[in-house]
Amino acid sequence: MTGHNERLLLGPGPSNPYPEAMEALGRPVLGHLDPDYLALMAEISAQLREVFGTANELTLPVSGTGSAGMEACLASLLQPGEKAIIGVNGYFGERLCEVATRGGAEVVRVEAPWGRAMDPQALLDARDADPDARLLAVVAAETSTGVRNDVAPLAALRDTDTLLLVDAVTALGGNELRVDDWGIDACYSASQKCLGAPPGLAPVTLSPRAVDVMRARTVPVRSFYLDLGLLHDYYLAPTPKYHHTASATMAYSLHAGLGRLLAEGREAVWARHTEIGTKLQDALVKRGFGMIAQAGNRLAQLTATTLPEGIEEAPLRRELLARYGIEVGGGLGEFAGRAWRIGLMGHAARERSVVALLGAVDELLS
Repeated sequence: MTGHNERLLLGPGPSNPYPEAMEALGRPVLGHLDPDYLALMAEISAQLREVFGTANELTLPVSGTGSAGMEACLASLLQPGEKAIIGVNGYFGERLCEVATRGGAEVVRVEAPWGRAMDPQALLDARDADPDARLLAVVAAETSTGVRNDVAPLAALRDTDTLLLVDAVTALGGNELRVDDWGIDACYSASQKCLGAPPGLAPVTLSPRAVDVMRARTVPVRSFYLDLGLLHDYYLAPTPKYHHTASATMAYSLHAGLGRLLAEGREAVWARHTEIGTKLQDALVKRGFGMIAQAGNRLAQLTATTLPEGIEEAPLRRELLARYGIEVGGGLGEFAGRAWRIGLMGHAARERSVVALLGAVDELLS
């Protein structure tokens, strides 16, 4: 390949980064123990605390995508044989189960139909039935179906010995998320969605009681690379201990993306995502598209939509990319082959994204 085609990335991720995040990729490369790099990481940790809404000291970006954040949290907090209660109402709830099971945990599934929100009380009831569960996990923004799961009621777990783990890969920076106020003990996300940077880093935060659980382990974390205790000692300890060759280039880009988000204001960014996403959804419904998620628990930044009767999704999606350079995602699981997933996240959460997409769709359907 010698050419580079410009894309408008309106799928479930990655999204087009903020210009500042792309410009930051051109900064000089630093060594992984360079004082300037470690100072940059300390600034990123402070930015992430503000975006997560937490005072947690262990707040840092893990090298890898959101799946690395998921594995880091599960590997660091669960020991073989411990129970994990997991809410499953989509693809990424299923992945939580898969990763926990591979790590030797005993998984207790609490299920809801794909496209419907989890019942927080059902999750709390499951914990009452298994009071020795080490953690309870839920996906805040289920990317496979466009569903927003209610996390705030799960703050009741504060009064138990069960940790609350939240997947915020699509939620962080896109809709309301308050780690400390909601009693979240462990939370992970990804750089390439609502944070407005390229893929490659997974922000993670652990509460003090989650850190205590991690430090009290009787067997080593099964992954050296994703051991959050070792990563803490690399990035945040008074005397940093070498762990791996982390990318200063990606750190610069995430720093710039977070800076753009915080300059606009966390709640203002949530409102922007809501306004733009709602505008798209209203317009799609008028064109005969259907919404998979129910009103009241529907994400604005990620729209899962069925196509009008008689329209094949895959050929239309390929034509959208080939003719207009616009990427949207296909359906997952039971919605494969009959749905689109449209992301308006970070820099893409702008009116011109909606105008461009709707204009292209109208031409293709005319």
